Amino acid sequence: MNLFVQFTEIAMLVLFGLSWPFNIAKSYKSRTTKGKSLIFEICVIIGYLFGVCGKFVTFVTTGVFAYSIWFYFADIAMVLIDIALYIRNLKFDRESEVKL
Repeated sequence: MNLFVQFTEIAMLVLFGLSWPFNIAKSYKSRTTKGKSLIFEICVIIGYLFGVCGKFVTFVTTGVFAYSIWFYFADIAMVLIDIALYIRNLKFDRESEVKL
């Protein structure tokens, strides 16, 4: 695989991935699901998984290992953290509704 192609793909994944730590921090601090979309985050993970599948198929068919796969895994991990915080925050939202 062309080194330039791998570099541009890694750059894309890093730039997309830069937003997740901010999103995670916001989810952690806000303690609410308001303004969040679980379906959106699931769609993002599915998109990343398609990217991983593409890298796997490329490896199986050509024997070329794409280093960008590690960035897919890092981005997936961050989205999963945000989903876990969504679930935690959903519990907080339900508890606050009961108190009202």
